[in-house]
Amino acid sequence: MRFKFAWNESADQPHNVAPRSERTRHHVRHWRTYFTMIWADILCGVPALFRYRRLRRTMFRRPVAIGRGMFAAAVSPRPGRNEEVLALLEETGVRETLLRIPSWERDKLDEYEAFARLVRSRGIGLTIALLQRREDVFEAAAWARFVEDVFARFSPVCRYFEIGHAWNRTKWGVWDYTEYLALARPAFALREKYGVRLVGPAVIDFEFHLYPPTLRALPFDVSSSLLYVDRVGAPENAQFGWTAAKKMALFKAVTDSSARRPCGCWITEVNWPLEGTGPYSPASGKPNVTEEEQADFLVRYYIIGLASGLIERIYWWQLVAPGYGLVDSCEEPWRRRPAWFALKTMVGRLAESEFMGKDDGRSARGAEIYRFRKAGKDFAVFWTNGAPREFEFGRPVERLTDRDGREIAPARAPEQSAGRCRRAALAGGRIAIGRSPKYVAFK
Repeated sequence: MRFKFAWNESADQPHNVAPRSERTRHHVRHWRTYFTMIWADILCGVPALFRYRRLRRTMFRRPVAIGRGMFAAAVSPRPGRNEEVLALLEETGVRETLLRIPSWERDKLDEYEAFARLVRSRGIGLTIALLQRREDVFEAAAWARFVEDVFARFSPVCRYFEIGHAWNRTKWGVWDYTEYLALARPAFALREKYGVRLVGPAVIDFEFHLYPPTLRALPFDVSSSLLYVDRVGAPENAQFGWTAAKKMALFKAVTDSSARRPCGCWITEVNWPLEGTGPYSPASGKPNVTEEEQADFLVRYYIIGLASGLIERIYWWQLVAPGYGLVDSCEEPWRRRPAWFALKTMVGRLAESEFMGKDDGRSARGAEIYRFRKAGKDFAVFWTNGAPREFEFGRPVERLTDRDGREIAPARAPEQSAGRCRRAALAGGRIAIGRSPKYVAFK
């Protein structure tokens, strides 16, 4: 059944206009598709479980080259302010971005194309995500024309295209995985013609049971997930026993066990919505956090994902947005939020470095400590997901900075003078650790 599409301009997502009763009737009518999906999950289950266990044993224990292209953030055109958007992106050091193109805005392809060419003129890599709605399921020919029109226009400036978006949420117009397969197939028929690489299946949240039936049917070049963990707060918090690190390992294990061809794993969307932003927040209640928490969680999520060696790229959604973006566009001039400064500092420190390993168990004393090397110098990024504590790194400290790149002094014991403590702490590497990430460079 069709329902009039309604877009929420404030939160950049559709309204869920379909009644629950109609969605339930659809699932009952299409009950056979669930048996097909379950069978695909059974075939994938045992190999994926073994892969997952191997990945969990090795993640954070092997060196990982951290390339600049692993850090990414999505952008949207802002008529009259596109140059400002890209200047803000460039200033963070991020050189990969994602642009959404909705099927219902095909009359604006000229504007999107002009923006895409502006992005590429800055030397920024571009991925385009094609967004669908319910009408596209029923008007397959029109959707196929839209896909080809986008490929024809944008393939000269864009190599990667994500097919579909968050289709496991009915508000995005797709009500079962077979409908998604039908929407995606025209892109595969056109892949060779336009020389593009396809990204998918763009499932949102922790629903990896949808990967076996889709990846076995569609030979994506890159496996993508919109892997939100905002409902449990910090990325180290568990949801039914699954932390962000465990979810990433399962994402990789299921992809490797299901995909028809070897493909890497990208997280093409993540954010934490902000409290106090009213209708601009895409979620209500528990997922909303303060701006400081958002900045902390951004750094922690990226480091967990990239240092795992399992995730090739992470896109923050998005650069400019009132309810969740790195930049608040409700203020004039636009205000850089703490998360913008946190991203800039993280990219500056970690890009072109090598992850060397993670302190864990008793050696970390309850802290999260990730060690890196860059240009022949060692440094670490650290935080705690619990109470503050102190940690002795056991080597002289050259510089200690906070999450946003400001230099700070190590902890001071109460019985020592400030001068004596600073010299002793720098020599021994005793550092106060809290929930906000810090960077320590060693001599």
